[in-house]
Amino acid sequence: MYCSKCGAAMANGSAFCTACGQAFSVGSVPPPVSLMSTTVADQVAGGGMVYSAYAAVPRVEYAGFWERVLAFVIDNVLIGVGIALIVIPLLFLTGLGAVLTRIAQDEDLGDAGFFLIIGMFLVAATASIVVTWLYHAFMESSEWQATVGKRALGLIVTDMAGRRVSFGRSTGRHFGKIITNLVPAFLGYIMAAFTEKRQALHDMMAGCLVLRRNI
Repeated sequence: MYCSKCGAAMANGSAFCTACGQAFSVGSVPPPVSLMSTTVADQVAGGGMVYSAYAAVPRVEYAGFWERVLAFVIDNVLIGVGIALIVIPLLFLTGLGAVLTRIAQDEDLGDAGFFLIIGMFLVAATASIVVTWLYHAFMESSEWQATVGKRALGLIVTDMAGRRVSFGRSTGRHFGKIITNLVPAFLGYIMAAFTEKRQALHDMMAGCLVLRRNI
């Protein structure tokens, strides 16, 4: 298939042209229609036949940098609340709450108390990694194609052809943020403000786009 605007080749099922950004709604190709039953605007110049394989829709809009920042803040608040709801009950169920009280009273904890605290911190860190991963990977590969924060701002995550991403690709995008975090001065994230398709570093590595959702 080829883009009707710039002529670039497109993959089957593409929602828009990756070269010029022209979006399309793909439909079935009906049989030729007689010129007598069509308007001039519907006729293909010189062809005498009408095909509606592609109906042009508004141009693709990439998500703005500050929209993505706000979505990030919303998501992290929700994740923080979720992790707290997991960790706080564990404090009471494991007896760590009593151990922390002893710390406040400057009492000697002993080796058992020390290792209990270290173990609890490891459990909390593991829970944070798993919850954050599953939240982003499941939500962005779901029918929503977005986390709650992105959904609230009308944003979606797609592949380079505008299609819904798989759980595996969404997972790759999420853990790609580890590399993005290693770039000094948050430049890996700031790239979303000035790159051609408003992609952060992890978007580029996973072959993903963050777009404004057409309602």
